[in-house]
Amino acid sequence: QVQLVESGGRLVQAGGSLRLSCAASGRTFSRYTMAWFRQAPGKEREFVAASAWFGVGTTAYADSVKGRFTISRDNAKNTLYLQMNSLKPEDTAVYYCAATAYSGSTSRNAYDYWGQGTQVTVSS
Repeated sequence: QVQLVESGGRLVQAGGSLRLSCAASGRTFSRYTMAWFRQAPGKEREFVAASAWFGVGTTAYADSVKGRFTISRDNAKNTLYLQMNSLKPEDTAVYYCAATAYSGSTSRNAYDYWGQGTQVTVSS
């Protein structure tokens, strides 16, 4: 079992930056593929970024955030991060942390564990 707790969401102006954190329980964090998803009101939950447990620095990003967001992880602290720069109003959503013991993918169905989410609101 893995428990995930997100933090760091808040109201920010367009063009600003935020760093989200996801604290994970368990002793095998380093062997989980971790990801961020987001869900805006009235929309489906969508993939944002992922960090695979295999391969050094293996990451993936949605086209909509590529070049603006950076996913990283600190395995010693069991923590996943999402650095978000140049934020846009369309980035407004609840951001969720997710984990899987397998290779993961951009599909939410590939992830077994989810946090409760943290709200990010970007004002124009």
